[in-house]
Amino acid sequence: MKTMKRKNIIYALTLSVMAMAGCKRDSFLDLNPDDAFSDPTFFKNESDLKLYCNGFYATLPVMDASSDNNSDNMVPRTKDGFLSGQYIVPIVKDDDNNEWSWKNERSVNYFLARYKRAAVGDDVKNKYAAEARFFRALYFWQKVVRYGDVPWFSADLNETSPELYLSRTPHKQVMDSVLADLTFAVANLPEPGSAEKGRLHKYAAATLKARICLWEGTYRKYHGLGDDQPMIREAANAAQAVMASGLYDLYTTGHPTTDYYNLFIQEELLGNKEAIMPKRFLKDVLMHNLTRQLGEGNNGFSKNFVRSFLCTDGLPASLSPRYKGDDSITAEITNRDPRFAQLIATPGFVFQVDASGNKDVITLPRIGTSVTSTGYQRVKGRSSSLEQWNANQSTLDLFIFRYAEVLLVYAEAKAELNECDQSVIDLTISRLRARVGMPAMDISALVKDPQSDFPAVSVLIDEIRRERRVELAAEGFRRDDLLRWNALKLISNPESILGMKLRPEVKAQYPNQGQVKDIVVDANGYIRVYPDITSRAWNDRMNLYPVPTQELTLNPKLLPQNSGW
Repeated sequence: MKTMKRKNIIYALTLSVMAMAGCKRDSFLDLNPDDAFSDPTFFKNESDLKLYCNGFYATLPVMDASSDNNSDNMVPRTKDGFLSGQYIVPIVKDDDNNEWSWKNERSVNYFLARYKRAAVGDDVKNKYAAEARFFRALYFWQKVVRYGDVPWFSADLNETSPELYLSRTPHKQVMDSVLADLTFAVANLPEPGSAEKGRLHKYAAATLKARICLWEGTYRKYHGLGDDQPMIREAANAAQAVMASGLYDLYTTGHPTTDYYNLFIQEELLGNKEAIMPKRFLKDVLMHNLTRQLGEGNNGFSKNFVRSFLCTDGLPASLSPRYKGDDSITAEITNRDPRFAQLIATPGFVFQVDASGNKDVITLPRIGTSVTSTGYQRVKGRSSSLEQWNANQSTLDLFIFRYAEVLLVYAEAKAELNECDQSVIDLTISRLRARVGMPAMDISALVKDPQSDFPAVSVLIDEIRRERRVELAAEGFRRDDLLRWNALKLISNPESILGMKLRPEVKAQYPNQGQVKDIVVDANGYIRVYPDITSRAWNDRMNLYPVPTQELTLNPKLLPQNSGW
């Protein structure tokens, strides 16, 4: 297996390190593609098509140490500049921070204007065109999420192209074009069994389609744009296609107290049925630093997130007689969803095993250290292995797409279409709960949580959103979810920047009192990560990022600036 994985990782490394097409800046768009792909000598055979498309693969998103730091789920020690209102409108674009950079989109269009030259059959041409259009859909969607209305361009541009000075295309029109790209990708990418390892396939594209169409459909609904149901229907259909393939399932070994945690610390995800598409790593070939970062990240889950965990009777903490309160982490975890202890370092968690086999076991939350800001230390994706902790030496595989997301998309889409009955829940939410030993969801028995963050939605949609928040925590979905639900203002909830309760009797248990003496708590005893504020201020302009001012000067058709900036 190691030898086979090494061959596949070497191939994956080739995909990851291919440079994206370069640029010459003469306008608000980047211009010339990389000279390495010389025109007209390139694009003559399948190898050329593959080589060019390789460059896009490094842009596939995976979970990282800062996932969800830009939401109400996590509280990094250093304030998020955007959420804290400290973000300043940039003057010029910044490729590294994705500020109005169009390099990737242009690279796709450059390919799509030339790939038909290759002396190969239409099926081969369409396969690589499908890869390119998959990535174009991803890139333009990411632009819409960040900026709202953006210029849509599908032409191959040069220094004299009039499209360089396009005005912004309405959000919905851009996303209709994104849907067309995704539909083409699903239709023309190969089945997983026929796809080369490490390359896109039909159900990876269907998963992205489900994700994007759910985002767009619910964005249209909750922002009052109209035409939401067709997009939500596309999301449901794409998710159902993945489910109906029979190729994927939830990972479980029958150990509900460890399976969820173990899912994210596996060295080999190839063959794991939950992995629709993994990113694979191997020692001395391709490695990452996630475990080390999670041990030194100085962030933590928020009190608001932790309140989301149901009790073991399936009821919210505000309604369950099994809830033991939060005067200590031991009380708080008692009778709660087992994912609590598989996401958060709680007493008994083995933080690390040294070279001699000695175990560093969590007894008290490591507040007052660089390990956690809130006491709710994230351990999702963190291995206790010393080998994985070594800087830039981790070989744990990471998910690009996983099956749990598909189930959540299907359940939410069907609920938004008013088609979510018990059979849908049994196929989706109840299966996720079963993995961790939680009771199945019974639609007829649902009771609205009086502490719900979404009092205006139905109890069914509310509980599906809760399940999504818990299951996908720290995977980078939360900020985009709040945006599409028109609920980003929840970042102003005071609990979104609070940590665990630190009562005097708990504080007294710490052997090193210097570690905890300067920790600031509020009137109720909860850790205040930011002593200078009690909540983050909300401004509606924070739904979107501003366009760099120089771009507006270069192309006045982009005006006006996003509202409020």
